[in-house]
Amino acid sequence: MIRWLATFFLAVALANANADELRGRVVSVSDGDTITVLDGKKQQHRVRLAEIDAPEKGQPFGDRSRQTLAKWIHGENVIIDWHKQDRYGRIVGTVIAFGHDVGSEQMRAGLAWWYREYAKEQRAQDRQLSELAEDEARQAKRGLWREPQPVPPWEWRRTSRAPTTVMYIRSCWREALIRHARS
Repeated sequence: MIRWLATFFLAVALANANADELRGRVVSVSDGDTITVLDGKKQQHRVRLAEIDAPEKGQPFGDRSRQTLAKWIHGENVIIDWHKQDRYGRIVGTVIAFGHDVGSEQMRAGLAWWYREYAKEQRAQDRQLSELAEDEARQAKRGLWREPQPVPPWEWRRTSRAPTTVMYIRSCWREALIRHARS
């Protein structure tokens, strides 16, 4: 039994060896998969929920996804296990609130897709749980799965928001230049 427990804890430690942990309070919810967290040093961090892609603003269920996420975690303390930053400088990680994976809860409620493009970055057991959460919502016709043919956000962005994406990237560069000039 002791040998089994030691092996288990070693496996968990190795699985998380490249992960960092951030703890803080959610001070803003931008959309169904992006939040801002204030850490103990009063520093803000933009966080992208790993493994999911929520409907965009202006897309069916986009507002509901954001509102549901905000109702659930805005003002609450969370733990983020993360291992990378995206091209916009956001931390990408698994957000835990009340002992639950927030991204999985968004999928289970039918308010986000499993972002299969990044499945290779997930551990095998996490891929299975993500697939299960999305399938559960799809079969129960929860949230966006009530639609006859819901359009995934990655397709919506490609066809509906190309100019907005360019403007967003320019805005991010402008903010980075301002921050650099101030430091």
